[in-house]
This record gives sequence, C-alpha cells and structure tokens, in this order.
Amino acid sequence: MTLPHPNADQITLSNVLAALGDPTRLAIVGYLARREGQPTMCLNFTDFGSKTNISYHLAKLREAGITRTEVSGTSRLITLRRDELDSRFPGLLDSIITAAVDLPMVKKIEEAAEEALAQGDP
Repeated sequence: MTLPHPNADQITLSNVLAALGDPTRLAIVGYLARREGQPTMCLNFTDFGSKTNISYHLAKLREAGITRTEVSGTSRLITLRRDELDSRFPGLLDSIITAAVDLPMVKKIEEAAEEALAQGDP
C-alpha cells in the first residue's frame, strides 16, 4: 500500500505555510528535523493527542508535501521531504526548523522517546 504524495512541482508555498500554521504540525516538523534522515513512527507523536488527531495532522503534512509517509506493515514511517522543499523554496525549511526545534512540544516528544528507550520499549 502506498499513500499519495504531491510531486515536488505540485508543492505550493501557500499549502506548506497553511499546514505549518498549526502548532502541533509545526512541532512534528521540529521533531522530524532533529531526527534528520531517520524515519519516525506515528506512535512517537501520541503525546500530542489521540491517534485520530495525530493521523489528521500527519495527513495534512503529507498532503502539503512537507513529509513522506512510507507504509511498513502496520506502521507508518514519517520523514521530512527536506531535499524537495529546499529545492522548491530555498531557505524556507531552515527558517521554519530554527523556530520549531525548540518548541516545548518537541521537547516533550523527545523526553517521552528517551523514557521509552530507557524502559526497553522500541
């Protein structure tokens, strides 16, 4: 199963900015940026709300062309589409990430992930 993603030339600035106007989605991008190049499972974001709510936010990011979602069995692996966004809108993602990586919500996710690792959870 594959999920639909816009091609790089279909990514519009207005859709990217609209998607990032939500604090939860901005925090998700900040967290993904801190894990640059490492796919992240959807369950890492459940501290932000219900699975349904997180699925909604992740879909908005994917539909705007900000993230790529790969299906792996029953899991979804999320990554930033950094190269495509940098090519389309040079410098935009760097500016957004600079603001997003220090958001309290990003730190909350990182602390939860570190706690899970310490307890032996994947």
